[in-house]
Amino acid sequence: MSINGASTSENPLGGGDSIIPKKESRKPKYTKFTQQELPACKPLLTPAWVIGTFMLVGVIFIPIGLVTLLASHSVVEIISQYETACLDQYIPGASKAQKVNYIQDINTAKSCNVTMNINKKMKQPVYIYYELDNFFQNHRRYVKSRSDEQLRGGKVSSSDLDLCAPEAQVNNLPIVPCGLIAWSLFNDTYTFVSRSNGPLTVNKKGIAWNSDVKYKFSSTLLPSNFPNNNVSGGSTIGGGSLDPSSPLALDEDLIVWMRTAALPSFRKLWGKIEIDLEAGDTITVDITNLYNTYSFGGKKKVVLSTTSWLGGKNDFLGFAYLTIGCLCMLLALLFFIVHWRNPRPLGDTSYLSWNKKGSASGENVLQ
Repeated sequence: MSINGASTSENPLGGGDSIIPKKESRKPKYTKFTQQELPACKPLLTPAWVIGTFMLVGVIFIPIGLVTLLASHSVVEIISQYETACLDQYIPGASKAQKVNYIQDINTAKSCNVTMNINKKMKQPVYIYYELDNFFQNHRRYVKSRSDEQLRGGKVSSSDLDLCAPEAQVNNLPIVPCGLIAWSLFNDTYTFVSRSNGPLTVNKKGIAWNSDVKYKFSSTLLPSNFPNNNVSGGSTIGGGSLDPSSPLALDEDLIVWMRTAALPSFRKLWGKIEIDLEAGDTITVDITNLYNTYSFGGKKKVVLSTTSWLGGKNDFLGFAYLTIGCLCMLLALLFFIVHWRNPRPLGDTSYLSWNKKGSASGENVLQ
């Protein structure tokens, strides 16, 4: 019996009075972010919306595809492959070994010519490209074999120079420009003679990107110890030589070549003809066939091309737009037929979670 009449709660396990701790709740704190109740667009994809969206995409994409294809087809392009034709003038039916020996022999004549017929008027400027096939400029070791700091005229550390291996030094002197990319510079040359206009002047200026000329290549750095310049010194010749008295920023052929291609088949700009070439004309191209593609089974082509407002000749973009547009129109028609033959009434949207009354309150969400 209690003396003061007050009652106490006893621990059922003994040990006198105790306070049972409140169990910690693991219920997350309510916020609109944690409960995914932030304002958001929640479209209801009814059959009408789906069919209409596909129709709209088709109506937009198909005309764009047609316009893009017309622009591509307006480009006049003439291509002539010459690595085999040039060799056959000297060694018909040559084996691979004979081809390699021929191209590496500096005492062998390597001039040849091909004819290009102008079937449609080519308005100026007519761009001249060389095209290489089976040449992997995207190879990891090849891409890394350069020193951008050196090309900009900066101070080159030994680690920067190591990136240029195996074309980093000659007789313990740094090569400028170093690396495999510069060493393998394309060096075939072309001379164009028109039946109507005689010899055609080729403009070699403005063929490189302005950003490359201004910011990536020094206007004061001169080539030095470049292996391709030492033909008789026992160096392995990879490609074209460089003028030792001309700064790198003025050699636009080098700048164009140093912007490596992503695919094994690529074109690079060689020059521009700044007069119109009339339909029916014949262009004779005198080629100095110096670049070795015979070692790896590569192909060489010379390309004459005009441009449109969209660029060069490329049908892929136009066909891509047409394909997506036609596919969307087909899906819209298919969905319309299915919905027409098997109509399904739209359910009551008030039962959707975001349309329920009080769905934004913490009590309704967490209970």
